[in-house]
Amino acid sequence: MGDLNKWTGILIPVITASFAILISEFIGINLLGFNKSPISPIIVSILLGLLLNNSFNLFKNYDSGYQYCIKYILKFGIILLGVRLSLFQLYEYGSKSIFVVIPCILLTIFIVSHLSKHFKVSDNLSSLIAVGTSICGATAIVALAPMINAKKTEITYAVANITIFGLLAMFLYPFLANWAFNNDDLSIGLFLGSSIHETAQVAGSALIYEEQYLSKNVVAIATLTKLVRNTLMVIVIPYLAHKSLDKGGNENYNIKSIFPFFIIGFILFGVFRTIGDYYFSENHSYLNEWEIIIANIKRTAEYLLITAMAAVGYNTNLKYFKELGILPFYIGIIAAISVGLISLVMINLIV
Repeated sequence: MGDLNKWTGILIPVITASFAILISEFIGINLLGFNKSPISPIIVSILLGLLLNNSFNLFKNYDSGYQYCIKYILKFGIILLGVRLSLFQLYEYGSKSIFVVIPCILLTIFIVSHLSKHFKVSDNLSSLIAVGTSICGATAIVALAPMINAKKTEITYAVANITIFGLLAMFLYPFLANWAFNNDDLSIGLFLGSSIHETAQVAGSALIYEEQYLSKNVVAIATLTKLVRNTLMVIVIPYLAHKSLDKGGNENYNIKSIFPFFIIGFILFGVFRTIGDYYFSENHSYLNEWEIIIANIKRTAEYLLITAMAAVGYNTNLKYFKELGILPFYIGIIAAISVGLISLVMINLIV
C-alpha cells in the first residue's frame, strides 16, 4: 500500500504538470492570441496543486510521492539545468554570486538573531528562520534542527515561514526584478537566486521570468547562485550548531549529510555543454543534432521543475497555517525583506 501511495503521489504531479502546460498554452495562445503564452505553467501547476489538495480529500494521502518529487525530481531537473551554461559562464556567474550571497547570509542571520529578543522568540526558532531564509529553505531548517535540539513546534513555525514568504517571493520577485534591473539577466538571476528561500522556488521564479520576458540566461544564473548558497550550508550550519552547544545543542553533526552533492551534476552538465559546443563548432556535420539534444535536455529540465512545483502545491496544507500563532511570522517577513534588500544593494554595488 505504501509503494502504491508513493507512485500515485509521483504520478499526480506528473499529470498535473502536463495539464498545466496545456492550460497555459490554451489561455495564452488560443484565447489571448499570443505566439508564446504569457501564462507561466509553473504558476498554473502550483496553483492546481494548492487548489486540488485543499479542496478535495482525494489528494491528501500521497505525501511520500509528493516528497519524492520535491526531493529527487527537482534535483534531477536542476542538474539538467547545468546544460544551459558553459564552464566559462559557470566561473563568471559563480564568482560574482559569492559577493552577493555571503553578505545576504551573514546580515540576515545577524538581523534575525537580534530581532528574536524583541519579539520574544526562542534562539532556536530565530536560528531556524534565519538559515531557512538566507540559505536553503526547509533543507537548511531540517539540517540545523537536530544539531540545536530544536522542538517540533519550532521546526513547524520555521518551515511555515519559508513556505509562505518563499511562495510569495516566487510569484512577485520576477516582476520586481525586471522593474529594478531593467532586463539585465545577470542582475536578475543573482537577485532571484540570492533572495528567494527554497531551491524549488528559485527555479520556479526564474522560469516565470524567462517565460514572461523571454530571457535565455536568468534560469541558469539564478540556479547557480542558489547552489552557491546551498553549498555554504557546510560552513554556516556547523557554526550555528557549535554556537548552540552551551545552550544544550547536539555535538554530533555530519557535514557530509548536508552537502548538496547534486551541484556536482549541475557542473558536469556544464562541462558536457562546453565540450560539445567546442567539438561541434569545429565539426559542423552533426551541429544540428547537437542543438536538438541540448534543446531536449532543456525541455526535460523545465518539465521536471514544473512537476516538482505541482508537488509543492499538493504538499501545502493551507489549514495548517491558520493554526499557527502570528508572532514568529513577523520575524519571517522581516527576514525575507532583509535578504531581498541586502541582495538589491550588493548587486547594485558589484554589477
